[in-house]
Amino acid sequence: MKTIELDDDLYFFIASQTRHIGESASDILRRLLEQPVKAGTTVPAAPVVQPQPLADAMGLEALLDSDELQKEEKSINRFMLVLSTLYRDNPDSFTQATEIKGRKRVYFSRDPEALRASGSTTKPKQVPDTPFWVITNTNTSRKQNMVAQLMASMGYDEALTARVCGAV
Repeated sequence: MKTIELDDDLYFFIASQTRHIGESASDILRRLLEQPVKAGTTVPAAPVVQPQPLADAMGLEALLDSDELQKEEKSINRFMLVLSTLYRDNPDSFTQATEIKGRKRVYFSRDPEALRASGSTTKPKQVPDTPFWVITNTNTSRKQNMVAQLMASMGYDEALTARVCGAV
């Protein structure tokens, strides 16, 4: 197995294409590129997954329609409002989706020390009204990518995800 470096946007795109827990990057790329599995490579049987309904977006829609998000001047505060709302809308799905990681960093954790251990400048902050902490020393584009990947994993549709990311 070889290691390659990817730009963050490509990494997030590939990660957002994950169909089941444990699917490797190679499996995802083979599927996306429609490449056959090499002989001698075993392919695990795809688990039977019931289609999940799209995530309930009532809290996010209300947040987008309210002035609260638009009035907030700092991107970090908008980011935290969105994360808090995602958790409120579906705590179980949010918890599963927080397994996303960057190339070198862990983005979410229930323990701020785990975030600090993944980088000396992560500046962990607790997501309001949740048991989760998130790294905050990232630019707005990275925060938008984190939200997009989180929302994709939670089952939100692309149009709503784009609106929310644009508001962050």
